[in-house]
Amino acid sequence: MAAAARLWLHLYPCLLGLFRCAFAFAPEAAEATRWLSTRGAAAGPGDGMNVLFIVVDDLRPVLGCYGDKLVKSPNIDQLASHSVVFSNAYAQQAVCAPSRVSFLTGRRPDSTRLYDFYSYWRVHAGNYSTMPQYFKENGYVTLSVGKVFHPGVSSNYSDDYPHSWSVPPFHPSTEKYENDKTCRGKDGKLYANLVCPVDVTEMPSGTLPDIQSTEEAIRLMNVMKTSKQKFFLAVGYHKPHIPLRYPQRQIRQSYYAAVSYLDTQVGQLLNALDDVGLSNSTIVVFTADHGWSLGEHGEWAKYSNFDVATRVPLMFYVPGMTTSPVSQGERMFPYLDPFSHILGFVPQGQSKKVVELVSLFSTVAELAGLQVPPVCPETSFHVALCTEGSSIVRYFNASEEKVKEEKDRCDDTFRCFNEETVAFSQYPRPADTPQWNSDKPKLKDIRIMGYSMRTIDYRCTVWVRFNPNNFSADFEDVHAGELYMVETDPNQDYNIYNNTSHACFLKKILGFLKH
Repeated sequence: MAAAARLWLHLYPCLLGLFRCAFAFAPEAAEATRWLSTRGAAAGPGDGMNVLFIVVDDLRPVLGCYGDKLVKSPNIDQLASHSVVFSNAYAQQAVCAPSRVSFLTGRRPDSTRLYDFYSYWRVHAGNYSTMPQYFKENGYVTLSVGKVFHPGVSSNYSDDYPHSWSVPPFHPSTEKYENDKTCRGKDGKLYANLVCPVDVTEMPSGTLPDIQSTEEAIRLMNVMKTSKQKFFLAVGYHKPHIPLRYPQRQIRQSYYAAVSYLDTQVGQLLNALDDVGLSNSTIVVFTADHGWSLGEHGEWAKYSNFDVATRVPLMFYVPGMTTSPVSQGERMFPYLDPFSHILGFVPQGQSKKVVELVSLFSTVAELAGLQVPPVCPETSFHVALCTEGSSIVRYFNASEEKVKEEKDRCDDTFRCFNEETVAFSQYPRPADTPQWNSDKPKLKDIRIMGYSMRTIDYRCTVWVRFNPNNFSADFEDVHAGELYMVETDPNQDYNIYNNTSHACFLKKILGFLKH
């Protein structure tokens, strides 16, 4: 097919078969409270639970529950101990706006036609429903706090309100100081550094954006508890996105310190869930929009198809499913100080299945007891409600022994594709060689698209010619390729794409992508 969207979508049904085998403004608090409190208890989704959807900016899985020995993240680890944790979850594009629009609509970037920050999918692609919109239409009060959608053009300067949210989304007032000079140097002067510890009391308004988001989310949970309404509350945390500013007492180096700062916010939020008595009736989803490279491949950013940029933490807490309900008077999520708590937590369940963020829409809908949206047809620009990611709930109770048994049976490439899960990511480039806009090209400048496929055993990426005028990718015009074998090269440092011993294997992969 000529069009990239049709090519990619033609590939998805084949792969869905393998799945089947197993602001800019913030509302005044009082105004939002009045609106919520005056609404009667809506006809809700029967026995469906509330949803607390936590999404973090630029968080790679450097967490204790993912085996990291350095970072201090006891509150997120505690959440993991009551959750199903996916150790191989991947974003569809390693940049904020495209990734968030993708998993919130359940469509891949070639369907949202968003590879940068400068278009709104409802105008430039299709009037696609979103996950919060679907919950709203099914009787939930939907609330957005912090960075959920990427602000600006890509969410119509409104975080897709009123389509997705019951009230205007909340953004911390201190966001506007993000690029101000707030880092105090040794000379006592203030600088606009990307990395610095800060004294929160010296910050504008005496606080930080993520602290404000936690406070607002807790306030909203109390309002919803009082009104006895089912809610879908999305909370988006900025850190560890740059600039890395975090309370001074947390002196761990930059990114890791920011992760521990994030952990304190998540800990307070979950502790409040206990306080309002909703731990037994609220699903908690925790994930990130993409990862971040900390020097791997010579990069200190995202903007690639490597695991460090596309792999994210992903866990689901489902009362009565992933853990037993808490008894009256007991706490599921007591707050833990990251720098005094030393006891490690083990995830309640851990799956090594390769999964994608584009599956979040259908997965959360199923967990909440809603009807799972249908799988998108090959051409779906005209279809408002469908998803290109299949629900992964069926993997929640799959034993690792069964996963290994299925993997060991695979000896043919095409049959393996139909028995193993895979994840797709993509990234645009303006040219074959690096230039000033290589990391974040605007749509009009994209000439190359890197389509990447990740299985449990390898990552294969092909860089093909792309026409931004008609969104077409030419898989016959391959400019370059990458192939990394995970077992022997977990950091993806040794590209064996041109190794002749793998020619037959690569020919099969390309044949599969093209057809």
